[in-house]
Formats: sequence, structure tokens, C-alpha cells
Amino acid sequence: MSTFGQATRKRLEQLRKQGQNVPKIMEEVMEGATIAAVERATELTPPNGSTISGTGTRSGDMAQAWELDSITKPVMTGGSARTTLANNMQYASYVNDGHRMDQHFVPGLVINGNMLEKVDPKLGGITVGTKTPYVKGKYMKQAAVGRYRNVVKKELDKRIKENFK
Repeated sequence: MSTFGQATRKRLEQLRKQGQNVPKIMEEVMEGATIAAVERATELTPPNGSTISGTGTRSGDMAQAWELDSITKPVMTGGSARTTLANNMQYASYVNDGHRMDQHFVPGLVINGNMLEKVDPKLGGITVGTKTPYVKGKYMKQAAVGRYRNVVKKELDKRIKENFK
């Protein structure tokens, strides 16, 4: 079984033999694939339909950070191109990979009905981590990389077939 890199190089070599402008194709395909990866990561990043809501609880900043921090326009260097899938939010790796949850007191966070609310810490707080010792990861990055690889494979295969017509 070949790796993604080996399979991609093989497809690019086929295009080169067909007389195609491989650097231009690489640039176009990589940009489209990176945009698709950013979209996938954003779809899977909380709050994406979460049932937890309340004042100051979920902002959507981490989901927006995929688009802001990623570089979708390929940077061409010699015979290679580079794009970047990134999320520079401080807690992004914890949401992606999962994390342990130690029991601790959070001042200024209270439960109001079924909503979490931020209040003045003098008014109290809640203890978290009592029911869940481990929070599972969402694995947004891995899903985005998978989407990237699928798009690259499909696009290169499509361009190879177009040249056989």
C-alpha cells in the first residue's frame, strides 16, 4: 500500500508526462484541498450545535480561528508547494485530542436553570469535573487532513482523466 505522498507524486508524474503545467496544477489543487480541510475542521469544531449555552459559555472563536490562522494560498518554493492548516487558539489541542478533567472549583460560573452563566465571582461558583474524569477529543484536525487527502486524490485523478480524452 502506497502512502499519500507516494501516490500524489505518481499522479503528478503522470500529469508531467502528459505535458501538463504541474506547478500550476499543484497550486490549484492544494488551494482547493486546503480550503476544503479548513471547512471540515470548522464544521467539527464546537459549538457546532452543542446543547450547552448561556452567557459567555461558547463563543465560536475556536471554529473561526481555523479560517484566520490557516494559509490556504500555496507558497511555492522550488518544486514544492506548502499550505498550512492551523488553529492558534490556546486550548485547540485540548478540544482536538481530549483532556483529563480534574475536579476543581470555578468561581463566577453558576447554573441558572439549564444554562451556564458567568457572574461576579463574589456571588459563588460551581465545582466541575465531578461526573467526567476525561473529555474525549473531537479530532477535527485529523478529519480535516483526511478531507484534504481525498480532495487532492480526486482532483488529480480528474485532471489525469481529462487529458486522456
